[in-house]
Amino acid sequence: MIDSKESLRRYLAADLAGHQLTRWRPHHRLTYRPLYFQRLLRKSEYWYNVRTDPIGRVVFAWYALRTKLLGERLGFTVPRNVFGPGLSIAHAGTLVVNPEARVGARCRIHQGVSLASGAPGSYPVIGDDVFIGPNAVIIGVTVGDRVEVRPGAVVIKDVPADVHVAGVPAKIIHDFRERTAASSESAANVAKP
Repeated sequence: MIDSKESLRRYLAADLAGHQLTRWRPHHRLTYRPLYFQRLLRKSEYWYNVRTDPIGRVVFAWYALRTKLLGERLGFTVPRNVFGPGLSIAHAGTLVVNPEARVGARCRIHQGVSLASGAPGSYPVIGDDVFIGPNAVIIGVTVGDRVEVRPGAVVIKDVPADVHVAGVPAKIIHDFRERTAASSESAANVAKP
């Protein structure tokens, strides 16, 4: 969550890195519209979370309105304080996110994605370094770190870390957990004298 000017700078820099850019340029407002949306979203998060004085509320209202209007043009329904740093919205197109969802750092998300609530009180919780392909739907479950959700997948059960899932309903199609555990063990054995 953005709770200071420094964290706002970190989030903006991480979002740029997520789009493989190192610096914000004014022409990005026209050439990278999803990134411009993210920039407005981050600034509205800052003004909402940090500045509660009357001037802060006015500035927040301005950023919230601009974010909403650009989001409607691009097809995004993305609430504040859901995504961690390094967000990369790949394309304009329908993107619907439940306000109670939580998404970790460095998430790459494509068009047509829906992060929806499931049973009452269940919301998507998505880990770090997750790729969500076009037209994927994640309904009220937990998705671990380093997961790839393939295009068109419908995720209705929890997904462990280090796997790729696809299908309706989504199933694990590649499991990298064994390789990760084996490489950790071999690194530990090399470190021992």
